[in-house]
Amino acid sequence: MSASLEAIADRKQFVFACANPHSLAAARHDSGFLAALRSANAVVVDGVGLAIIGRLLGRSFGPRVTGSDYFEAVMGSLNRCGGGTVFFFGSTDTVLARIRSRVAQDYPCVQIVGTCSPPYGRWSDDLDRHFVEQVRAASPDVLWVGMTAPKQEKWVARNAAKLGVPVIASIGAVFDYYAQTIVRAPKWICEMGFEWLFRLVKEPRRLWRRSIVSGPLFLSIMVRETLLGSSSDTASDTQL
Repeated sequence: MSASLEAIADRKQFVFACANPHSLAAARHDSGFLAALRSANAVVVDGVGLAIIGRLLGRSFGPRVTGSDYFEAVMGSLNRCGGGTVFFFGSTDTVLARIRSRVAQDYPCVQIVGTCSPPYGRWSDDLDRHFVEQVRAASPDVLWVGMTAPKQEKWVARNAAKLGVPVIASIGAVFDYYAQTIVRAPKWICEMGFEWLFRLVKEPRRLWRRSIVSGPLFLSIMVRETLLGSSSDTASDTQL
């Protein structure tokens, strides 16, 4: 958190990303995604799966910090410090409108200087340049990026140097959680580490692969590399 506030004060860039077993397993086969994660200043454990795998193998990936935790901490700090400016890039116009309404109530000292709902799928280079210029012109302290992984991380890595924003954070589903278009698990379920199960029950078709397949796959990768004595390489790939 302090690194983010220092970046805003010094106008230096701080890029934040989250990691879970699904994203790290995917990054093993996607060099662009892996490079994007490695280029971030902070990649935190977002998901109980990594914590469990770490305990099983006697490894530590750092404390668990969800995208929602980070969002609330940064927005709360900006609000308490007398304000700041933010830009929301991602999701739909409906979600962005709800975010505007909630931010005005929850963080009245924080100013939203722009929102943008990019199209799903691929977009042209010209449109990409337009999005970058839109963010640059708004000159926010924080750019919140809410697309799916690895699209959001790759977009940030490709454009971070051109955006001119002190703090850039890829927080995915947090847009929907905060807008309350998707119901997040109750706090007690999150604290018990079963938020993944709650989400799986809510969205089985979209999440079954990452919940049922990616966790065991990443565990098998970690076990194999640990047994082969390549833990130093793995540590660099899962740097948090």
